[in-house]
Amino acid sequence: MGRITSFQTSYIFGFFLLLVFMASKNKVESQMEPPRPPHDEIQALHEIAAELGKKDWNFSENPCNNKSSWYTPPLPSNVPRPRVMKNSSVTCNCTLNGGQCHIYTIRLTEQDLSGVLPRSLAKLPYLKDIVLFRNFLSGTIPREWATMKLEFVSISQNRLSGPVPSYLGNIATLRVLSLEDNLFSGTIPPELGKLVNMEIFILNANYLTGELPTALANLVRMKEFRISSNNFTGKLPNIFQNWKQLQILEIQAGGFEGPIPSNLSLSNGLVEIRISDLHGEGSRFPNLENKKNLSRLMLRSCNISGPIPPYIWEMPLQTIDLSFNKLEGNFSGNEKALLTYLTSNLLTGPITEWINTRDSHYQIDLSYNNISSSLEPVPCTEHLNLFKSFSGSNNLGRQGNCLKNFPCSKDWYSVHINCGGGSTTIGGINYDGDEDLGGPAKYFPLRETWETSSTGHFWDTSVTSKDYIAQNVSILKMNNSELYTRARLSPLSLTYYIRCLANGSYTVKLHFAEIVIRDNSSFQSLGRRVFNVYIQEKLELKDFNIKNAAKVADTELIRSFKALVTDKTLSIRFHWAGKGTTSSPKRGVYGPLISAISVESDSKPQVSKEWNIKMKFVVGAVVSSLCLIVLILGILWRRGYFGGGKMSREQVLRGLDLQAGFFTLKQMKAAANNFHPANKIGEGGFGSVYKGVLLDGTIIAIKQLSTISRQGDREFLNELGMISGLQHPNLVRLYGCCIEGTNLLLVYEYMENNSLARALSDPNESQLKLDWPTRQKICLGIAKGLAFLHEESSLKIVHRDIKATNVLLDRDLNAKISDFGLAKFVEEENTHMSTAAAGTIGYMAPEYALWGYLTYKADVYSFGIVTLEIIAGKNNSKHRSKEGYVCLQDLALVLQQTGKLIELVDSRLGTEFNEEDAIRMIKVALLCSNSSPTLRPIMSEVVNMLEGRTLVPEVTMDPSIFRDEERFGVLREQLHQIHLNGFCPDAPSS
Repeated sequence: MGRITSFQTSYIFGFFLLLVFMASKNKVESQMEPPRPPHDEIQALHEIAAELGKKDWNFSENPCNNKSSWYTPPLPSNVPRPRVMKNSSVTCNCTLNGGQCHIYTIRLTEQDLSGVLPRSLAKLPYLKDIVLFRNFLSGTIPREWATMKLEFVSISQNRLSGPVPSYLGNIATLRVLSLEDNLFSGTIPPELGKLVNMEIFILNANYLTGELPTALANLVRMKEFRISSNNFTGKLPNIFQNWKQLQILEIQAGGFEGPIPSNLSLSNGLVEIRISDLHGEGSRFPNLENKKNLSRLMLRSCNISGPIPPYIWEMPLQTIDLSFNKLEGNFSGNEKALLTYLTSNLLTGPITEWINTRDSHYQIDLSYNNISSSLEPVPCTEHLNLFKSFSGSNNLGRQGNCLKNFPCSKDWYSVHINCGGGSTTIGGINYDGDEDLGGPAKYFPLRETWETSSTGHFWDTSVTSKDYIAQNVSILKMNNSELYTRARLSPLSLTYYIRCLANGSYTVKLHFAEIVIRDNSSFQSLGRRVFNVYIQEKLELKDFNIKNAAKVADTELIRSFKALVTDKTLSIRFHWAGKGTTSSPKRGVYGPLISAISVESDSKPQVSKEWNIKMKFVVGAVVSSLCLIVLILGILWRRGYFGGGKMSREQVLRGLDLQAGFFTLKQMKAAANNFHPANKIGEGGFGSVYKGVLLDGTIIAIKQLSTISRQGDREFLNELGMISGLQHPNLVRLYGCCIEGTNLLLVYEYMENNSLARALSDPNESQLKLDWPTRQKICLGIAKGLAFLHEESSLKIVHRDIKATNVLLDRDLNAKISDFGLAKFVEEENTHMSTAAAGTIGYMAPEYALWGYLTYKADVYSFGIVTLEIIAGKNNSKHRSKEGYVCLQDLALVLQQTGKLIELVDSRLGTEFNEEDAIRMIKVALLCSNSSPTLRPIMSEVVNMLEGRTLVPEVTMDPSIFRDEERFGVLREQLHQIHLNGFCPDAPSS
């Protein structure tokens, strides 16, 4: 080793001094706290926290100090970050105005904030970035934001609603706008074409409609444009010609029609193209030859025909998804692509030899094509799916032993599969286990009787094979939970192919439970899983949403179908068509989810004639003996041998098979402070309602039926029988009942904000101020509750007394239907019932009040009246104006004829409402309250109209029918007689 020179010694010493100086400098700087922002900005933060519902900011600390409690842990590494965010909830810029610190960015993510977007942001003049994704915020974007100089706005994964405001076009500085996974509706305003600095624009997973405005072509700096899962109309636009810097284009299931424009964009810098699920006119393969930077290409379900251009196989693509088209020609394959999906096309030719050399990093799906036998046997690997890929009658050839079907040992008449779970026995039925890990392109030859084929890739996230089986994230309380603990999940298409069945008719039961998306007031509940189900390639369920259909998460939902087997095989396919959310509660949980499958023959194997005769004799003898025993017991009971011939009311009620608990009178008295008047929260014809608190802290509402009411038992029994087995987010939940002597009590969940009638009443009587989005939410909630009662519940029910006082509001102002004392079951084969009218004046349908003709449409009429009350903030029956209108409905019809419908909106709202939404809501209300029941829609159609999914038919009624004094007098007299005869215990207050 050489000797160290004096020069080297000096150099080392100088470097040491430099290190010491830098360390001391950093120590001094670390001890210096930056100045606090101005007082008005601190005050603005107070207001912002109140609007957001954030309660843990420590205002005694300096928000500009990066060691204070204002700072939160870093974002996950896979979450895109805005610039200068530094993983903090508040960042200050201290380089302005001579060292004065100003609030520069605010980031509050995954905190389940349940407030609204803060108007007070406008009081922070230096704010550039606002990031509020993954919360539980509602409302819409405040107009005040349009006065700011924002650059980065991410408010994705919330429950924001209403139209995308046109005034956003005034934020000329805006570079990034992400509104993904919300409830925005209406069209994209052309004013957004003024955002000439826009680089990233994300609108995925909303309910946007109409055509894309051509003004968006002005956004020449656009780099990333995502508008998947919406309801746009018209041809797929080609507004991208001026976007020379575009890198990512995503339009999956946007609602557009084909064809794909021949030149998607003039930008040669495109890195990723994702277009899927175009309907209408087909097209040839678009010209992508000059897109040398393209690494990810999806053109799925776009009705593309003809050959795949040869240059595609030479491009540096990492992912290729051209599945579910009509592509023809030989399969060459791209040796550079790690993921290749070509399922369900018309490809021919042999399998190329290089596929044999691919390892598990490469996934190739060629299922459902017409490929000829390969030159060499294809090895069985878990990264190559060749299910039904080969031409020929037996679909085999030289592709390898992995696709050879197991021989059928016999004809099978039933198959049961626990999808994603292990083998189990439920109710004497053995379910086969289905625990093999899935994959992007995988075929499972698992049993003699069934096999599966899975295809698809979870985009925008990194997954392993374990992510293809969903695991429940909570304790399951439903029966047969073994079937729902795990479920098989697919990002695109999953087929269960059942073999060896005896030909004939079968009942197919599909078992579902949403075990991933939650049901709480959290961003974990905001996901929307939407998929299609095909049985024997017939579309049986379109845009199916497990959670919406079951109404709650972690709940068993079974759907039954009939299927005909003619070639000993049955195909059940679950397919994701690009709709719904892809990032809530996290990325990579979208796509179809299936918990279990049951297939049962409708005609079991034939038994001998002699055995049939013996069984008939045995069954006949048993039935005769039972009838004789019942007859003898009936005679003895009538003669008083069993308790004097009559059972007490308590014995009868306790003998009911109720799906609710029983409470003691002592518990009820303790909960309601011995029914002290201070605990009374309501009064009606049935009796009183008290607020109570159980020992475990649960707050309850106790309905005490009046003991002097002639209808006490009947109302009590009816309400218990109706709702003890019903569970729905928009129905008041029944916890149980108390039956002791003459005491009849019903125990409900407590609704913090009382009734809708009270909320809509005079401001002096109610502290609630219902803004327009809240009124929309309440109206939609009532509609969904009625749709459940009429169409979705296993027990079809007509409520008969829908009115504002029977709609209760919980803490979050969610609407819940209550008071089922007058409700009636409806047998599905009966189109209507003839019954004595019961209900409330002002809400009863004419055909029911006058002739006792009862159908579901009676509730629809009542809903229409309640909707008018929600819009106008007035009671229908009490409404009297100087013009002499008979009721609120009369006023609405006159305004409809004069073209002044908007005047019906509650004047207390001022201009804080969307006119388009208001007009739609009024038209829905008038359509529902049409005097002809035939012209009224069913409630599921009403839900679609209110959500903007379908148009509202134009039906104009004559307001004179409500001014016919003679007819109105007959109706009022008949209702008066109804009340005198005791059919309606809840008389109107007017």
